[in-house]
Amino acid sequence: MDFIVDATLKAVKALYQTDITAADVTLQQTRKEFEGQVTIVIFPFVKFSRKSPEQTGNEIGGFIENEIAHVSGFNVIKGFLNISINDEYWIKQLYTEIAAPTFGTFPAKGERVMVEYSSPNTNKPLHLGHIRNNLLGYSVAEILKANGYDVIKANLVNDRGIHICKSMLAWQLFGNGETPESSGLKGDHLVGKYYVVFDKEYKKQIEQLIAEGQTEDEAKKNAPLIVQAQQMLQLWEAGDPDVMSLWETMNSWVYAGFDATYKKLGVDFDQYYYESKTYLLGKDIVEEGLAKGVFVKKEDGSVWIDLTADGLDEKLVLRSNGTSVYITQDVGTAQLKYDDFHMDKSIYVVGNEQDYHFKVLFLILQKLGKPWAKGLFHLSYGMVDLPSGKMKSREGTVVDADDLMAEMEQTAKVQTEALGKINDFDEAEKQQLYYNIGMGALKYFLLKVEPKKRLLFDPNESIDFQGHTGPFIQYTHARIKSVLKRAGFVPGDASTLINVLDSVERDLILALNQFPEAIMQGARDYSPAVIANYVYELAKTYNKFYQEKPILKAEDENVMQFRLQLSSATAQIINRAMKLLGINVPERM
Repeated sequence: MDFIVDATLKAVKALYQTDITAADVTLQQTRKEFEGQVTIVIFPFVKFSRKSPEQTGNEIGGFIENEIAHVSGFNVIKGFLNISINDEYWIKQLYTEIAAPTFGTFPAKGERVMVEYSSPNTNKPLHLGHIRNNLLGYSVAEILKANGYDVIKANLVNDRGIHICKSMLAWQLFGNGETPESSGLKGDHLVGKYYVVFDKEYKKQIEQLIAEGQTEDEAKKNAPLIVQAQQMLQLWEAGDPDVMSLWETMNSWVYAGFDATYKKLGVDFDQYYYESKTYLLGKDIVEEGLAKGVFVKKEDGSVWIDLTADGLDEKLVLRSNGTSVYITQDVGTAQLKYDDFHMDKSIYVVGNEQDYHFKVLFLILQKLGKPWAKGLFHLSYGMVDLPSGKMKSREGTVVDADDLMAEMEQTAKVQTEALGKINDFDEAEKQQLYYNIGMGALKYFLLKVEPKKRLLFDPNESIDFQGHTGPFIQYTHARIKSVLKRAGFVPGDASTLINVLDSVERDLILALNQFPEAIMQGARDYSPAVIANYVYELAKTYNKFYQEKPILKAEDENVMQFRLQLSSATAQIINRAMKLLGINVPERM
């Protein structure tokens, strides 16, 4: 609330002859047990006033009350100045600001941000961990866009290496020419099937070699399958035409499968990078680092960086045979991304098992003097667990993303049909509703928790229409749309204003008014949880209003039109907030 901040700056200047900035003023929503709507934290001003927090608060409060016509009173509780703003202001705010389609939109900042997420391996389908990754990356990108950033959504695909060759070799040896078309399997599932086949056959060979007298370590190195896979990788790196052709064919199957999963999940990308094209990057930067004295070459020819003074350890950046390691590739890819887009910030959405890797990566880039390195950020997130026995698993260890999404739709169907409110829906409407509810439940449950926290995902709990869930918020939106449709509501103007608000009406306007701040905080924290919890509280506040205040049977036309406008603005904000989470809100349920 800029006018409160401005008045506070004037008060401190007039009362204590001190210039402060807007950054020195902390505003909070007034706690429900106290009178007022906006609270100013007084403690920072005590050093200027040289008086107690209570006396300072009373002086500043008195100044602001005289300065601003909309301020109807104030009270001071210890070091907190609670300001009451009259109903006329809030009613006008609803009609002129909150109800406008532009409310909560921000002008372009002139800053570019890349959000890199997904980063799948092309030897298996996406799983539950990928779902959290994709949803976090997509939502953070949308929230940053809403804040006025120019956002690039990037996906670095891990499409090379020994794990890819394992799937290729197993298909070659055991596949009998099977294709997605002949098997009826999605391409990523088919390739994943042969990754599992490789593992099973490899273990059989290890057991056989151990039975013949080899140690376990010897057997793992000497098993014919792993030797053949390593040979295939060497052939790939040498550009062997037959190996390259098989690699391209199987990868094309996987990409088609990924695209179908991404579409169902509702995420997209502006830019793809492929490790097959980036894995040799970074060697020139190693030379640059050697010249700058950032890296050190040892007697065997290997190149290292010593980070012990920074609380880390020594890190290999180039092997003695001249081949790069993952950190080298990542250094080179970071430079490539910057050269392509010259972004101000680059956010890596990667699980917390890679925390150390990104500390090392960012520190190396800083020591190399890359000016853009200060804009790098690792959005670290925790694992997702499931209650045992809730979901099928393809390999017994991970939950397949496609299976999970199908299960969510089925659960949504069962629970929705049990409510018996969609008998007049045609079949296409029903299927769309099951999809919207199932995906809304999944997305909301995974996004409402702060990214860093590990979470337990319970599919049935996530589709509770009365709980802290996506379907509860979706149902609230549908309820509002039903009321507006029955009323034949057309958004009004100031001519329908009322003069006095009930407390529950005022609370709802206050909740709506916080939407821009929620967007700003979500962007500052890179946290969709801020938006998710904001929109849940908004839906709860609306339902309280709906239960306590008649809308279509209001005491007079002006009151009805006002409450319809309030409802319309709430539906609009719920819709926009949920879109930032990648969630669709149905018009009816």
